[in-house]
Amino acid sequence: MRTATILALATTLLFTSTASKAPDGWEPLLDKKLSKWRNYESYRHQNGYKGQQPTDAQGKPLAPIGYDKNEANVFSVVMQEGEPVLRISGEIYGCVFTKQDYSNYRLKLKVKWGSKKWIPRLNEPLDSGILYNSQGEAGVDYWRSWMLSQEFQVSEYAAGNAMGDFWCIANSSADIRATKAPGQAAFKYDPKAAPVKMGNGGANFCQAAANYEVPNGQWNELELINVNGKSVHIVNGHVVLAVDNSRYVANGQPQPLTHGKIQLQSEAAEVFYKSILIKPLDSMPTEYAQYFQ
Repeated sequence: MRTATILALATTLLFTSTASKAPDGWEPLLDKKLSKWRNYESYRHQNGYKGQQPTDAQGKPLAPIGYDKNEANVFSVVMQEGEPVLRISGEIYGCVFTKQDYSNYRLKLKVKWGSKKWIPRLNEPLDSGILYNSQGEAGVDYWRSWMLSQEFQVSEYAAGNAMGDFWCIANSSADIRATKAPGQAAFKYDPKAAPVKMGNGGANFCQAAANYEVPNGQWNELELINVNGKSVHIVNGHVVLAVDNSRYVANGQPQPLTHGKIQLQSEAAEVFYKSILIKPLDSMPTEYAQYFQ
């Protein structure tokens, strides 16, 4: 009996170590202590929010919850089958963000939805996002929750939005090949179309080319290729959008936005992330260069 117990323990330890080991060249970003991340929480936003700083009953502006508070345990990690899984409850708007600044990389991760939703999105699709090339302080966007960045949207499929959509966050800008169908309000990625300038007073949203999300409860595999101001959004093996000339506007002048931290949003929906891996790149991989020709 004792020998069997020892063998079982050894097998468990072996599985745990191999399950969490990253492939050669890849750096794992997630562990059970979230040691490579910080967090930021803004406010408990209410229905009808219009972007202004919330005030108390006397009209005095309220300060955000702030950095590294983790009120309501919005961000937590559990171990499942020897692998850390990040749970973002969504109860309070905010993010976890990497301590390190990254440029020229390939990012891979898995994501699936939970079941909880919160005000002000009780009647809207489940939502989160990967914000990349993130710079400066958090709280500069409409929701006062995130840093200047570009967004790889993580969204439950519904009319008008899908996994891999693009958003300009704060005063970011970019060029995306896109078209707008007659009667449609939003642009949609089309690799054969002419580039459209996003942000800086124009449209700040572009739909992914198609929806490749798996059913709720299953893990979606997402990839972001980000090299020298060009980025590719990949959902379950399908390229759904390409972003060129990533930039932001400072004092009326465009500035390159090609590096920064990585944020994962808390946006009124329960979501789980795992297998977060990053790998440095010297250049855009050949198989994706075609999207920028």
